[in-house]
Amino acid sequence: MSEEKSREPVVEERKPEESESEVVEERIYTVPLSRAWIAPATKRAPRAMRILKAFIKRHMKADEDFVRISNEVNERIWSRGIEKPPRKIRVRAAKDKDGLITVYLAEGE
Repeated sequence: MSEEKSREPVVEERKPEESESEVVEERIYTVPLSRAWIAPATKRAPRAMRILKAFIKRHMKADEDFVRISNEVNERIWSRGIEKPPRKIRVRAAKDKDGLITVYLAEGE
């Protein structure tokens, strides 16, 4: 006779995601990236990333070391390649209790 093993549901422990951490301050910005187009074509997307980081640092009053850009924002800037980043991008910047700022795409983007 075959013996049936009782299968208990496996409970997975999840790490708290960035959105679940304690948010002290959250703002939505439209960041102009048009200055990235001053650079040579093969340096525009990296320059757009630097412009975004500097904008968030300036407006959220933080050090550049404490600004973290999410993967979805990175993919949006690089979506059309290195030569043609977007002229502007709408983002949501969330500052947690440690002062770390994480930049996400704004809702509905």
